[in-house]
Amino acid sequence: MALKATVFKARIQLSDMDRHVYTEKNMTIARHPSETDMRMMLRVLAWGLYADDRLEFTRGLCEDDEPELWQKSFSDEIELWIDLGMPDETRLKKACGRAKQVVVLAYGDRSVPIWWEKNQGKFSRFDNLSVVFVGEEGAEALAAMAARTMDLSINISDGEVAISSNEGYVQLEPEYLRRAQ
Repeated sequence: MALKATVFKARIQLSDMDRHVYTEKNMTIARHPSETDMRMMLRVLAWGLYADDRLEFTRGLCEDDEPELWQKSFSDEIELWIDLGMPDETRLKKACGRAKQVVVLAYGDRSVPIWWEKNQGKFSRFDNLSVVFVGEEGAEALAAMAARTMDLSINISDGEVAISSNEGYVQLEPEYLRRAQ
């Protein structure tokens, strides 16, 4: 018998002073059986960093041809493609060809520097690619905030992200390894 996704409910209050985005959103988040709390909470962080009315979670791990989050235009063109982890060059080439903007939210203190050093030159040809790194300490603190029902407040100012809930408080500063041109 196949394992089913675990459903999480989140009410998110977002104040992004850098982009002047202020919103409140109720979300239902499906966590794949093989997904960790850390990865799920990093998806929530990615949503907060790029929040828009049309930015939505996809089938992600269940579907190879989809990112973790995407934003589509009203004519169904992919405006923003957000992946997590350390995708290979083939996947990013395909993503950069399909979407106007591609973002990779990379995490893992030991493995990201090796992945980045190996691929930095290859990725330089993708003008619409941004790579954002979240350190292990911040990612672990986010994972500790995971609960089946969450009330999250995400505040972004001067590149720093503060997330609070009944489970705790996390402050992190995502590092841009590469910004789209």
